[in-house]
Amino acid sequence: MRAEGQAHIERIEAALALVRQSLDWERALRRLDELDARVQDPTLWDDPKQAQAITQEQKRLETAITTVREIESEMSDAIEFVEMGEAEGDDEVVGEGLSSLQGLAERADRDKVQALLSGEADGNDTYIEIHAGAGGTESQDWAEMLFRMYARWAEQRGYKVETVEYQAGDQAGIKSATLLVKGDNAYGYAKTESGVHRLVRISPYDSSARRHTSFSSVWVYPVIDDDIDIEINPADLKIDTYRASGAGGQHINTTDSAVRITHQPTGIVVASQNDRSQHKNRATAMNMLKARLFEREMAEREAAASGEYQEKSDIGWGHQIRSYVLQPYQMVKDLRTGVTSPTPDDVLDGALDPFISAALAQRVTGETVEVEDAE
Repeated sequence: MRAEGQAHIERIEAALALVRQSLDWERALRRLDELDARVQDPTLWDDPKQAQAITQEQKRLETAITTVREIESEMSDAIEFVEMGEAEGDDEVVGEGLSSLQGLAERADRDKVQALLSGEADGNDTYIEIHAGAGGTESQDWAEMLFRMYARWAEQRGYKVETVEYQAGDQAGIKSATLLVKGDNAYGYAKTESGVHRLVRISPYDSSARRHTSFSSVWVYPVIDDDIDIEINPADLKIDTYRASGAGGQHINTTDSAVRITHQPTGIVVASQNDRSQHKNRATAMNMLKARLFEREMAEREAAASGEYQEKSDIGWGHQIRSYVLQPYQMVKDLRTGVTSPTPDDVLDGALDPFISAALAQRVTGETVEVEDAE
């Protein structure tokens, strides 16, 4: 087998191994047998809610398992095709076989990411909340760049994007903003973006053209439905109303219709200004708070399983997940996975999938990388 073909095979096998690990392969096979038997039970639909959950789980497992088996079979056929061409000295046949392996490797990578989205709320819509760190105008401008990056990423995936909250900066940029992203697996794809993002550049706001480092935080949490019961004590809430602001003079209200809710036991703050009705904004903010509390509970459960949960609190050094360097050189570097890009403009225009794919895979393998921070 030529080196090119061997590289494709290794890429396919690595993707399949990750899917098997994420599924817990033997357990998944047993579970699918159990679900197939339950679906055949004529009394299943006596409880429609439970029946829907069972059929959805069956479909997810069946799709993942079938995909693995199909890729394994097609890889075996392609390898046989290449080996036959090599034995007969037929370069055309070898080329076709190598092309099939390349296409299969690309498919395996795509299917791998899809298979990794098996969390409790991965299929849900999501909120993406952005806050500027310390540093005034510089950090607020950076926060707005992130706001645009996530909006572009979501739009490129075909998701619907709404601005739920937007607090403009004092001179430029934003102090905070929240996007609502709607689409299949929106939360599953976006969830690994939570953390502190760091920008290094020559500041356009510095007359001396000095290099500045800015921080902004991103928090991603799923939209939850009414079936998930989150109890909130009204006495724990501090509710403020204020006048909404927007970019470029848009969506600016003349009444205090925007609502900010602080959950005092946890310090979680959510806000909504998307509607001119204070009542509707309050209802939206309450839903956001429930979603944040649900995400917190999921994170703590995941941490208990892995033993390494760290609260994302400080927006500054030591808490960043990714560095974006624009000067003196150009590079985006993920500090968890080691994935890099030499084209920050593309990343800031929404090209996030390589970073997301690697971070999702890392959640399954538990592997960490030693990466020197980008300066």
